[in-house]
Amino acid sequence: MRVVVQRSKEASVSVEGETVGAIRHGLVLLVGLTHEDGKEEVRWMADKVAGLRIFEDEGGKMNHSVLDVGGDILSVSQFTLYGDCRKGRRPNFMAAARPEQAEELYDYFNGLLREIGLKVETGRFGAMMDVSLVNDGPVTLILESGA
Repeated sequence: MRVVVQRSKEASVSVEGETVGAIRHGLVLLVGLTHEDGKEEVRWMADKVAGLRIFEDEGGKMNHSVLDVGGDILSVSQFTLYGDCRKGRRPNFMAAARPEQAEELYDYFNGLLREIGLKVETGRFGAMMDVSLVNDGPVTLILESGA
């Protein structure tokens, strides 16, 4: 499982001109799943994201998590995170999970974040989406399960 985490001042995702998810302050997550992922990797990632200390404290140090600052999550499925560009000029997506498996695990991931106490907005799985965000910092990290 691979997640691009972006600290955001505001963000939204729309499908065919309709906003389907939006947050003010929090994290934008671009979520990619591979065929080797299961519930264990997803649980690990949800815990990691929720506890990741990337928001500043009073001293300006990254000491607070999204939970600590009362932030929200905008979670967007992104199979292209498993695009392999090593050969040729067209990405190969063989490592990405099949849509049926990916959608189930993506929903499970978002559900776990909600159980932890986070407000989670999402895009629409499998749709062409427009994602807009104001990256705070900018702070962008890449998390990978099993790494």
